[in-house]
Amino acid sequence: MAKKEQQEQAPAFQRIKDYLLKEVQAGTWKEGDAIPSEQVLAKEFGVSRMTVNRAVRELTTEQILTRIQGSGTYVAQHKYQATLVEIKSIADEVRARGHQHHSELHQLVEAKPAELLARQFKLKQERKLFHSIIVHFENGIPIQVEDRWVNPDVAPDYLEQDFSRITPNEYLMVAAPLQGVHYSIEAVNPPKQIADMLQIPVKEPCLVLHRQTLSLGKVASVVTMWHPGNRYQFAGNF
Repeated sequence: MAKKEQQEQAPAFQRIKDYLLKEVQAGTWKEGDAIPSEQVLAKEFGVSRMTVNRAVRELTTEQILTRIQGSGTYVAQHKYQATLVEIKSIADEVRARGHQHHSELHQLVEAKPAELLARQFKLKQERKLFHSIIVHFENGIPIQVEDRWVNPDVAPDYLEQDFSRITPNEYLMVAAPLQGVHYSIEAVNPPKQIADMLQIPVKEPCLVLHRQTLSLGKVASVVTMWHPGNRYQFAGNF
């Protein structure tokens, strides 16, 4: 039987699934791109939305696509690793070492950013952003202060998350599929507020990671992560 005839005899949901997968693999839709809505696909293929939903649901389970409630369906990101720093949750890092992770939430608000920060997000200064400050612990010892600003356009439910159960990184990897990242690392002495959170003297140097992530064609978050220099190191594979 000819290949075309086999495709025509395949169930409708499978034909839609194959079409979506082919477009992703061909690069028609890249990581973070939105795919056509279920309504558009149903009309194009002459099927019910339920049929389209099955195809999309299976590709989501297979991590080819990702759904964001109230926004749409997007091409999922592959595991992303920068040249030096892999984008992953600090909770996963701690658990991978066989240790216990917990966190303390110090701030979770909607606030107006400073002018420099607003420019990083390419937004007008009067626009408000979400701001969180969280201290992460490994076996009861503070190892990171995460000072993060988030764009409400890509993560509208950020303030509603329980960050004692999930890290901001874990939430954003689902809510805002990663398209790109810019980062820098420096060693500096912490201000008193950060030193107090990390339970270190202000004269003890910290490794500080500044990172900007991109998603859905926008700047999704800008985060500064402070690590005690004597308790933390960055590593990567080349």
